[in-house]
Amino acid sequence: IVHLKIHVLAALTVMQCFLREGRSCVRYKCGLPCNTIQDVLHQRPNWIEVKDDGEWDFNWCDVGWLRENFDHTYMEEHVRINHFRNHYELTRKNLMVKNLKRYQKQLEREVGRIEASNCDFFPCTFAMPSEYHLFVEEFNRSPGSTWIMKPVGKSQGKGIFLFRKLKDIIEWKKVGLCKELVDGSRSEEQKDGVQVKSYVAQRYIENPYLINGRKFDMRVYVLVTSYVPLKAWLYRDGFARFSGIRFSLSSIDDKYMHLTNVSVQKTAPDYDHEKQGCKWQMQQLRRYLTAKHGREVVETLFKEMDNIFVRSLQSVQKVIINDKHCFELYGYDILLDQNLKPWLIEVNASPSHTPSCQEDYEMKCRLLEDTLNVVDMEGRLTGKEKRVGGYDLMWNDGPVYREDANLQTFGSSGFTANTHLGCVNDREKQLRQLLKPFPCQRKA
Repeated sequence: IVHLKIHVLAALTVMQCFLREGRSCVRYKCGLPCNTIQDVLHQRPNWIEVKDDGEWDFNWCDVGWLRENFDHTYMEEHVRINHFRNHYELTRKNLMVKNLKRYQKQLEREVGRIEASNCDFFPCTFAMPSEYHLFVEEFNRSPGSTWIMKPVGKSQGKGIFLFRKLKDIIEWKKVGLCKELVDGSRSEEQKDGVQVKSYVAQRYIENPYLINGRKFDMRVYVLVTSYVPLKAWLYRDGFARFSGIRFSLSSIDDKYMHLTNVSVQKTAPDYDHEKQGCKWQMQQLRRYLTAKHGREVVETLFKEMDNIFVRSLQSVQKVIINDKHCFELYGYDILLDQNLKPWLIEVNASPSHTPSCQEDYEMKCRLLEDTLNVVDMEGRLTGKEKRVGGYDLMWNDGPVYREDANLQTFGSSGFTANTHLGCVNDREKQLRQLLKPFPCQRKA
């Protein structure tokens, strides 16, 4: 009885807060272990954590919870959750390529080849084992080329290997097919429409852009708050992840040379934690590229990256189950080749928020704080904003353009995408101008 009274009093307190302050008190649930997101949620003014059985207004869950509970959970109008139901249409490696290929063919059929060529930003890829024979035909057209095999449902570099000979995957193919025929159980991957032992075979980018002889890729954050209509935000911060060993094609078995994942690099015997996790902040990378290649070349590069973000989202726009309660923070992995052409490697539905150093922790805190600012559980935005903190609105049922475009710099049309990836992130100043203070701050 005592415990029941405590719960009733707590519920009444929350209800009174809602009635008195609108939605200034937000009951949140977070199913992830101790992480950066836990710190950000805990420090947010007037946000109250609820336990597993408590009612919540905001839920930052993992995809496992989503799969088991989403279809059985009633959500009121104001409730928000951090995944779309079938997010895997973009974040599973095989489904991402399948949707991009379908979208590319659709554009070619309806608009023409020139428009379809704007989707030429992902390496030649085959789903395995279902497209094994198609892969063999392509493989035989370019003998000696390097390919990379990736399991479709794993992350952090697990299960990835490079190969140049068919014999290197024949045994894998036999084992994979046998297990599919023998094993009648359904795994978590199968529940998401993905077969056990499904891989993608992807042509390896043999001429990556190198800095100090080392390969790197870029992690970029895109926030989608709606698919119908499509509304997407691009975050100004991000980072480049470097391999710990100088790049060479003479050896394809060294994972520390070819895989840039921090989870892989930090297992190297000579990994140096003082080097900030083999990372550069996006601003540092943009400055380096600008100094070496000039502003115009770098502007073109980042416009091509904008194209990747928008086209990839459009490729799944009609298949993602849109829900007004959902939003998604995607982690895009982009690789540059020697010609400064950006390639989409994969899209992550649950980009890691585990920091590799203090600078990384602070960047991810800013990212997550601004994600909550855009989702706006407190109801402080008008819905017409083009910028919220470090986020710039890049697509809102159509392209979003900058209001302060310099015609001489960006062309006579003046229509320049409202994106500032790698530019100055003066988010605190912008937020002070944009957001009304929290109710508790007004009283103080």
